Amino acid sequence: MLGTIKKFIPKKLFKALQPFYHYGLALFGAIVYRFPSRNIRIVAITGTKGKTSTAEMVNAILEEAGYKTALGGSLRFKIGKESTINPFGMSMPGRSYLQKFIRKAVTEGCDWVVLEMTSEGAKQFRHSFIYLNAFIFTNLAPEHIESHGSFEQYLSDKKRIATLLSVSPKSRRVAIINADDPHAEEFVPKNCTEVVRFTLEDAKLYRSGQEGTTFQFDGVTIHSPLKGEFNISNMLGAAYFAKSFGIDTPVISRALSKLSTIRGRGEHVTLPPNHPLKHKQNFDVVIDYAHTIESLEALYKTFPHQKKICVLGNTGGGRDTWKRPGMAKVADTYCDSIILTTEDPYDESPHHIIEDMKPGITKHIPKIIIDRREALHEAIREAREGDVVFATGMGSQQYMCLQNGKKIPWDDATVAREELEKVLKSSN
Repeated sequence: MLGTIKKFIPKKLFKALQPFYHYGLALFGAIVYRFPSRNIRIVAITGTKGKTSTAEMVNAILEEAGYKTALGGSLRFKIGKESTINPFGMSMPGRSYLQKFIRKAVTEGCDWVVLEMTSEGAKQFRHSFIYLNAFIFTNLAPEHIESHGSFEQYLSDKKRIATLLSVSPKSRRVAIINADDPHAEEFVPKNCTEVVRFTLEDAKLYRSGQEGTTFQFDGVTIHSPLKGEFNISNMLGAAYFAKSFGIDTPVISRALSKLSTIRGRGEHVTLPPNHPLKHKQNFDVVIDYAHTIESLEALYKTFPHQKKICVLGNTGGGRDTWKRPGMAKVADTYCDSIILTTEDPYDESPHHIIEDMKPGITKHIPKIIIDRREALHEAIREAREGDVVFATGMGSQQYMCLQNGKKIPWDDATVAREELEKVLKSSN
């Protein structure tokens, strides 16, 4: 609909009218579904990195505490026990989807709705008329600069989400803020009843290794199968939220210890337990969304003593072209072998995207394999005992975006598992 309208309106006028159009859609959806967020508790999570992981952690804790939850974000949409993989490729779908989703959560008797919220969604007013009880800020890093026009505008659009807590009619409004981030104080809402700030220092003598992470919270030692310092920060955000709403620390600990994987976020790919070739896999294959320079570096640093074979691409369509050589430089620093490949090229040539990345690689000679399936196959074929293969950028995404709006079904974990089976079978 918007594309059709766009054809008949001058570009400058269309740009000027766009905010009113999106705001009108948000208001229409709220009216149609009778402002459902008034009748249910809602926690929103925002930040450049860690939204999906934190949302899953919050959901796991709430469920362990006996609450019925609804969860909406990059990975999936779920209400109660019904869960479907997010088919949209965006955390905050438009066209009144979120209002409809919240209304269904109310109808189904959910106690909490856990929502990821993005700057792109806020820019289009998709967050409007969603009344929050709590807000979690994870971190901020340069991202979506082309879309927002500048980092300052990206920051401003992100801060709109924090403002939701200020205008919420809920009697208790709690902000959970990662104080380790330089922009933390800018995300403290001006009008909320409580502000909880946390830092990694709160975890005291934390450690992360091959068996997962261990950290301190509220006098209790928590063991989690999830790896990486960044995941400790995410767990702290989820834990402080839960504590703020009266959930006991032993419940928090149990929930986090049970959450063994988050799809597309540090996800280990293996064959099924009963597969006859499973015993032959003596190396790791890890799928991760890592879409920023900082998140890619944090991921690689989580596996310090293993040889790293890294499959890397970058999104096309003019999206954040500035970070292409930067992400390649991270791979050049931490990886032992680099394969450059395709990742959501949209209308750009994958070859052009790779050429933009090449200046960041000075120590290694990368392999160029445009076909992502072939790139994954080659990386797995190259792996030896104790190595780790990384495929980053796509995460749990269910399709790849090509030119002229074409989308093809794609799931990194599924493709990697298929290629893993082929490689192990051929090594007989």
